[in-house]
Amino acid sequence: MKKYFLLALLYLPYVAFGQQAEMDSLLKVLTTAKDDTAKVYLYIAIGNACEYEDPQRAARYYLQAGDLSRRLDYKMGLIKFISNYTGVLNVRGAYDSSLTLNKQAIALARQLGDQMTIAKAYANTGNSYHYLSEYDSAVYCYEMAGRYFQEIDNKYLMARMYEVEQLIYQNMGQYKKALQYGKRAVSELRISGDSVDLGRCLLNLANSYESNNYRDSALPCYKEALAVSQRANYIQGQSASLLGIGNIYYHMSQADQMKPYYEKALAITRGSDDMQGQLTALRGLSLYYLLKNELDSAQVYCRASLSIADTLGTKHDLYESLHVLSSILYAQHHIIEAENVRSRMQVLENEMRGDEFQQKTIAIEKRFETEKKEARIRLQEAQLRQKSTLNYILIGGLLALAIIAGLSYRTYRQRQKLQQQRISELETEKQLTATEAILKGEEKERSRLAQDLHDGLGGLLSGIKYSLNNMKENLIMTPANAQAFEHSIGMLDHSISEMRRVAHNLMPENLLKFGLDAAMRDFCSEMQMNGMLQVRYQSLGLKDKSIDQSLSVTVYRVTQELLNNIVKHAGATEAMVQIAAGDRQLTITVEDNGKGLAEEQIKKSPGIGWQNIYSRVQYHKGTISIQSIPGQGTSVYIEFPVA
Repeated sequence: MKKYFLLALLYLPYVAFGQQAEMDSLLKVLTTAKDDTAKVYLYIAIGNACEYEDPQRAARYYLQAGDLSRRLDYKMGLIKFISNYTGVLNVRGAYDSSLTLNKQAIALARQLGDQMTIAKAYANTGNSYHYLSEYDSAVYCYEMAGRYFQEIDNKYLMARMYEVEQLIYQNMGQYKKALQYGKRAVSELRISGDSVDLGRCLLNLANSYESNNYRDSALPCYKEALAVSQRANYIQGQSASLLGIGNIYYHMSQADQMKPYYEKALAITRGSDDMQGQLTALRGLSLYYLLKNELDSAQVYCRASLSIADTLGTKHDLYESLHVLSSILYAQHHIIEAENVRSRMQVLENEMRGDEFQQKTIAIEKRFETEKKEARIRLQEAQLRQKSTLNYILIGGLLALAIIAGLSYRTYRQRQKLQQQRISELETEKQLTATEAILKGEEKERSRLAQDLHDGLGGLLSGIKYSLNNMKENLIMTPANAQAFEHSIGMLDHSISEMRRVAHNLMPENLLKFGLDAAMRDFCSEMQMNGMLQVRYQSLGLKDKSIDQSLSVTVYRVTQELLNNIVKHAGATEAMVQIAAGDRQLTITVEDNGKGLAEEQIKKSPGIGWQNIYSRVQYHKGTISIQSIPGQGTSVYIEFPVA
């Protein structure tokens, strides 16, 4: 029944524009805007305006703001770009990339020396750690942000830091510390009077009191939250407060006191289409009628809550409602039906446990070792207790055999799993070795062909051109023959240029001499100069990053293949290439405004282009994701781990 409220602290300098007319107005201003700091804010404003409906489009404008800020060396613009763009990354689930950028924002903010900017950068970095469930690092960042907010005497933002720290400690099960920070948040917010923030913090504080089993303190806190939420017209806070009060009275077994609060909560949640609140209120009323022994009414309300739980697909709420229903059925002496409900609860409980086990594999392994030790201890204790009589000895022996058999079977199963895992690892190593051989062979052959073309055919063609130019000085030709001769020389020049272009594509010298960033920038510029496609290239943290040559070649080839596919198949006029290098990963983002293509279609494509891309990405243990909307283009995101 507890619900905690968390609002992310994002550095948003503009409010999103909701009307198309204002969006059109901003775009019109953009066409004549100069490349200055004002244009940075304009890009961000346009991104804010379309982020809700089209986050991919918003990301493009944010990236343009970042690119312009770099060219202008405008640090505040870079910070604003990061704070907005990381919001889009968080929606995509790219929390590692978001964390990398937010760390850069902290460094930039420190260079500026503005305490408010530093504090907000720390707060955003804390959010990234929070999303990654790295709670210790999140608390550190929030504490740092709180110190700066305290220095500039911003009590509201200090309270926000206390609030998020309360929620982190609540998630970590440290309820005492959660209660301490909840009290601090409420104390700071009381100064400014009634507000939605105060109502939300009072609710979280009441929940922390409940977690510490301080119901006598939780009840007045819920009632104050209700009064504040009513004065602030905070509907969600009103319904949550009513549900919390009803829950307290239920645990106090005061049925007559709980009913009116659940009824008011049901009315409010129905008026605001809050399905989760309706479910909780219906279940509360079901408990009321169960306490009053009005079992038919209790069953009606309970089944109504079950219907909503089925619609929402929330397993925990479904389990809780089934638990109440089983109690009602037992009270009605419908034993078989109650047992069926219990069986369904058991299946649901297994599913929830399975979900939890997937997230806690390491904890399960430790628990397994603990269980083995406890089983040995139990066996020894049983043997000591059962030495008095022969019967006890026999029983103890049977028990020991059963335990040993169970442990042996579990050990056998564990070994089987480890062997199967090792086989899978060997197969993967074999595939990677084969892929490595193919890729190295391919690059070696490309290099050989490039050298043969440049040194062999290139030299031969240049020699022919030199000989023909010498012959021209010693020949007397008619004007027609002279024109034909000059045309032949021109064709020979074109052949030499084409040969050099092919040799460069086979193995670009810039990649070997100047690195990945320079090679990619030259390739994108060349595509744009040839009129194939309008390509915008940008890199983040790549200039001073040392990257393994094998990975550099892979990034170059993959990006080259993606852009060639856009030219051949996408029907696009524009494309964007971004390569970002962080502490632990290197990412590629390639987007176009073409006709779009579903990932399933790409995987089923008979061409070898996508097969080469997937092979290269898999070889470097990378991941690839594709987002495409018919008629609106395609976005390919690739991430490689780096040491």
